Amino acid sequence: MIKNLDPKESWTLLQENSNAVLIDVRTAIEHSFVGHPPKAIHIPWKEFPSMQINDQFVAQVEAVVKEKNTPILLLCRSGQRSLAAAKKLEDYGYQFLINIAEGFEGALDDKKHRGNIDGWGFHDLPWIQS
Repeated sequence: MIKNLDPKESWTLLQENSNAVLIDVRTAIEHSFVGHPPKAIHIPWKEFPSMQINDQFVAQVEAVVKEKNTPILLLCRSGQRSLAAAKKLEDYGYQFLINIAEGFEGALDDKKHRGNIDGWGFHDLPWIQS
């Protein structure tokens, strides 16, 4: 089963469970230049410019997360790609999947800007740029 948590709940889980793994499924450009939570492991679900699904995604996750019951939190820009990635991992037997529902940048506001309504950065959670 896939659980949806907001960024604050996700950060709390990461602090309380040292076995939990945070996977950033955004593109390399988003991960590096927009920023990412500390210790986030970058495994893209889709990659620019083609935006085709990464056919090595599951294998790349399996290389990092050996136990199928390890808590895996998945993060993207707004919570859509991470949910799709979580569903794929669920198909491969992963049991403790968490979609970070607001994503890193959050929803668009009235001016079509992200980060003003919700998202990891909006909640002032730790993040870094590469």
